[in-house]
Amino acid sequence: MSSFTLETVSALKAELKARQDQLDPNHATRLHRAISWLKCAEEADNADLEFISLWISLNACFAIDRYGDQPLSDHDQFHHFIELLALHDTGSEIYSCLWEEYSGHVKALIKNPYVFHAFWQSKRNGDDNWQGEFDRSSLQALNALSRQRVADLCTIVLDRLFVLRNQLIYGGATYKGKVNRQQVEDGAGLLGSLMPVIIKIMLKAADEDWGEVAYPVING
Repeated sequence: MSSFTLETVSALKAELKARQDQLDPNHATRLHRAISWLKCAEEADNADLEFISLWISLNACFAIDRYGDQPLSDHDQFHHFIELLALHDTGSEIYSCLWEEYSGHVKALIKNPYVFHAFWQSKRNGDDNWQGEFDRSSLQALNALSRQRVADLCTIVLDRLFVLRNQLIYGGATYKGKVNRQQVEDGAGLLGSLMPVIIKIMLKAADEDWGEVAYPVING
């Protein structure tokens, strides 16, 4: 059911091994973990487990303890990571993935209020003030998609997927439930296409400082 195959995972593992000497050990660890969860996602037999595994793969890529001498909040980590990806995506592979392969899934997520944070905030507050913000965010995302503003587009799309991640990880959805099936399948399809691209970009950008991994390998 994945958009990638074990051949993709094997190719990434082989490239990581070939570039091992060029990579900072922390960065090599980060990518090794990300590829392992990509393999887990490929072997999943349903969209729920596939999406969760893919999100862990993404999290392995961007979660850091600090960048240089500065600790970063989760939000800052996320946006710093997207900026670095956009900087090193010299072949516009992310945009190609979002536009050529998964524009339907991207547009479906953008237009889906159930993966929009302000929608759920309004429901909790008992008001209906989310629609204007939702419309503005959706228009911003579609403009970013049409104008190839990759960093802006990734930020909006991954923010939507973060809401979906919370629904699944925090028990806010039924396993294999029918109610949220479309957004889970859209999210899994989109991340399944994006993650090999993200890992390839990070493999090639060996000289970049991607930050210290939050949980380094401890020997002894």
